[in-house]
Amino acid sequence: MLPTRRLLKLLPLFLLLLPTALWAAPPTLQKAATYTGEEHITGWFMSEKLDGIRGYWNGTTLVTRKGKTIHAPAWFTRDFPPFELDGELWSTRGDFSFIQGTVMDHSPSDHWKRITYNIFEVPNTQGSFPHRLARARQWFKTHPEAPARIIPQIPCEGPHHLEQFMASVEKKGGEGLIVKNPDLAYHTGRSAHVLKVKHASDMEGIVIGINEGRGKYKGMMGSLRVRLDNGVEFNLGTGFTDKARKQPPHTGAVVTFRHHGFTHTGKPRFASYMRVRTD
Repeated sequence: MLPTRRLLKLLPLFLLLLPTALWAAPPTLQKAATYTGEEHITGWFMSEKLDGIRGYWNGTTLVTRKGKTIHAPAWFTRDFPPFELDGELWSTRGDFSFIQGTVMDHSPSDHWKRITYNIFEVPNTQGSFPHRLARARQWFKTHPEAPARIIPQIPCEGPHHLEQFMASVEKKGGEGLIVKNPDLAYHTGRSAHVLKVKHASDMEGIVIGINEGRGKYKGMMGSLRVRLDNGVEFNLGTGFTDKARKQPPHTGAVVTFRHHGFTHTGKPRFASYMRVRTD
């Protein structure tokens, strides 16, 4: 056995390497830019943007967008293909808390019976977008027991058609659309050929502080101090229930909020809290 003094010297190195052992590197994903209304999207494919947990199937394992292993039941992925898939783990509209709690649980529960895997891309497969989806569609045609489906894609006839579809999705409680150039080969990173369409935008930030409440919120959280990826900091103080104010997100948590553009200093306008992200 190593002497105690030597073990203590090796401990910092062990702690440094520990995260690498517990978490895989995040997958390189395709990311959507924001639709401005100036893009020529006639002939592109449009689909509903589902509000769930993004799951990347690497051929053997489901992982989150940040590389965390998703502990799905064996029966859930048993009939998944040996090639990659990208999709949304989802149940129904307006059910994000249930979805996140179920999908991110390290001990899979019977709640997974309400989850489906909704595929919107087949990474690293050759050919156009329809050709890539056809590969997944053919696989699941011969494996019908898998809890998976291909998200329906609708050819867009122009901006008016897009707005009509958007209105129908919002009427059902959906959050927005994705429009995509169907002719391009698969690519990763943020792209002007994959666009998200939402009347209100959402983004994420890290909680770096908690501000005490005043008046009716005395003794509770008044607002969160949030830092964006670009370093901009602001106070997020609306959108919280009283329960959330009594038990606010902890420092270091990643929170999602809705906003309507930015001020000249880069701070989100009319920011409103939505939820904590654990994926």
